[in-house]
Amino acid sequence: MHTEDDTADWLGIPSPLETCKQHILLLENEVAELNRQLRAARENIYKLVNMQAQTEKDRDEALARLREKAGEAALLRKQVSDLELSVRSKDRANEDLRRQIPAGARGKLR
Repeated sequence: MHTEDDTADWLGIPSPLETCKQHILLLENEVAELNRQLRAARENIYKLVNMQAQTEKDRDEALARLREKAGEAALLRKQVSDLELSVRSKDRANEDLRRQIPAGARGKLR
């Protein structure tokens, strides 16, 4: 009568101990690969966190420059408005002076 153990040798079927050893090797390899992937993922996360911090720093600097330039632009708009008001005032004064000069004398002034 043949049993499983009798045929295992000539059929090439691994023993339960060999099967367990092979399974252990596969699991060890898988754990090692997962640890490698975990280290790589942690490195990537570290790099991304640093990139985000740098991006936030750059953004804050850009916003500060933008606020500074917006303040300068507001001052320049105020100066332009003041100059336009001054020009209109001087134009009105010139018109008033022209109206005061007699019509015959205006041709001589030009």
